[in-house]
Amino acid sequence: MQKKKRRLVLRTIVLILLFAAVGYSLYSNLTQEKRGILAVGDQAPNFALEDMEGNVHKLSDYRGQGVFLNFWGTWCKPCEKEMPYMENQYSYFKDDGVQILAVNVGESRMAVNQFINQYGLSFPVLRDLKSTEVQGAYNIGPLPTTILINPEGKIVEIITTTMSEDKVRESMEKIMP
Repeated sequence: MQKKKRRLVLRTIVLILLFAAVGYSLYSNLTQEKRGILAVGDQAPNFALEDMEGNVHKLSDYRGQGVFLNFWGTWCKPCEKEMPYMENQYSYFKDDGVQILAVNVGESRMAVNQFINQYGLSFPVLRDLKSTEVQGAYNIGPLPTTILINPEGKIVEIITTTMSEDKVRESMEKIMP
């Protein structure tokens, strides 16, 4: 009799855990749909983030220019690989109306500054301190992720792979005014 009671209690606990997992899964998927998954052709969500000097950059300030919006981390080897390519192409495209906004996802000021100095980055490097404000609005998963935004503020392409220098150049050409 004692074994049957234990088995019943154990089965009840397993069922409760199973229902809780299913419930959480459904809730998570439903709230994700409310936030919406960004797609090519969507209006890029506006944001305001500080750069390393404390200047605030709003996406809306760049209306009329193409924006190469890159999400990255100092620990991310693919991010580290493509940063020099981005810097090289930025020097060519910045005067043609294409801007790079590199959004670091929640790392310390010291780590980000060391990275900027190591690679001699001249484009604005912004910090999403909570890693949820802008990263969440853009539903960023893997790093690096780059969102190409045209001069009208529409998403042209979402890139979730490491880019070669040729791909960076092609991407910037796509969003030139």
